Amino acid sequence: MRVITANVNGIRSAAKKGFFEWLATTHADFVCLQETRAHLHQLQDPLFHPQGYHIFYVDGEKAGYSGVAIYCKKKPDDVVTRLGFPLADTEARYIEVKVGDLSVVSLYLPSGTSGEGRQEQKYLFMDKYFSILQEQLTSDRKYIICGDWNIAHKQIDLKNWRTNQKNSGFLPEERAWLDKLFLTGWVDGFRQVNQESEQYTWWSHRGNAYANNTGWRIDYQIVTPNLTHKIKTAEIIKTPRFSDHAPLIMDYDY
Repeated sequence: MRVITANVNGIRSAAKKGFFEWLATTHADFVCLQETRAHLHQLQDPLFHPQGYHIFYVDGEKAGYSGVAIYCKKKPDDVVTRLGFPLADTEARYIEVKVGDLSVVSLYLPSGTSGEGRQEQKYLFMDKYFSILQEQLTSDRKYIICGDWNIAHKQIDLKNWRTNQKNSGFLPEERAWLDKLFLTGWVDGFRQVNQESEQYTWWSHRGNAYANNTGWRIDYQIVTPNLTHKIKTAEIIKTPRFSDHAPLIMDYDY
């Protein structure tokens, strides 16, 4: 089973850069997208509804902002698009498809880079979402939570960690939240099979960051422990490039 997560930074922009042509070559079973930044009426072109998939988009209330989507080959038994609190639901930051005992999620956790107020909103989201994560962890289901978590966990997960310790995305409180998440049993799927340094999924547009691989690993597939032994491979796709993020492809023996 192949699962892809990708922050496309505008699905219409990614389409112009060849995203859907590339996607057709991947043979993915689930495709989780974040920051689609389009309402459904703007995605009527068949290009945005690739053949062979059941397609689900969630639009934010604000035009051209946020948005998540999932494409899945199997018809889901259920689709969940709300977490039950405004920051998640009005900004379209969550979608979950249920297929048998497996749930696959596309998550777009808020960024706090625009200022203190937004960082406080990010913490509020994290607090509320943590309770939901614990409920999911103790259920009988298997979960793969794909997405842009907007947090680099450890020093190995970003190039310039020393100069970013006071910046959103690498703040001690954010990293401690991920520590707590993993201590409760959730698993960073990528690190189960790849412990190498300089494995990044996002690069700033500034200072030739992409060319110099001065990046951050903030896109994850975080799984319940009952899937840990099912992880086979994990690969970050740096080229071709469709966004300031790179897709993360993971294969599961499932």
